[in-house]
Amino acid sequence: MRISDADRERVAQVLHTALSEGRITVNELEERLSTVYAAKTAGELKPVTADLPATTASGVIEPATTRALGLPDERIGGHPGSQASIAIMSGATRKGSWVVPPQHNSFAFWGGVDIDLRRARFAERECTITAVAIMGGIDIVVPDDVNVEVTGVGFMGAFELQDKAGTPPAPPTAPTVRINGLAFWAGVTVYRKPAKRDESPQLEA
Repeated sequence: MRISDADRERVAQVLHTALSEGRITVNELEERLSTVYAAKTAGELKPVTADLPATTASGVIEPATTRALGLPDERIGGHPGSQASIAIMSGATRKGSWVVPPQHNSFAFWGGVDIDLRRARFAERECTITAVAIMGGIDIVVPDDVNVEVTGVGFMGAFELQDKAGTPPAPPTAPTVRINGLAFWAGVTVYRKPAKRDESPQLEA
């Protein structure tokens, strides 16, 4: 039977619970998560938790707890998603549940790109988004439980970070998103907003 992203996430939570209980090591967690996010059928998932007790399968470790304890962030890992968002005299949107690759390129020419990372996972702890807007606009929303660095250049335009959350920086174990690029007669705006990870994720193109 083919499995969904939600099925993979449930198994990933079981593994994080096992780590918190000392049943598996960090290296084992990383290896098993790689298997989980590469799995396509239910049969491929079963061996991942076959050696764990049934009680572990019913436990859930909260994201805030894993970060407070300094444990690996549960959002890191998975098969990288799209490496580009392009809008030429049109619009492009990337949001919902997707895995941000180590390098994502966004380009807007007489168009607009919207990128929302509030429900995203990250293939690696650090990723870079290169945003280039020419007579267009690129808006990037980053949750406040992710570290963000903005170093882009605005030429007859603006390349800026707007903090709408007003909360302390995320812990060092959280993913780090570096955003660079160029805004020429255009605008690239990065919005730091409160995370909304308690909502049910939805896949959107």
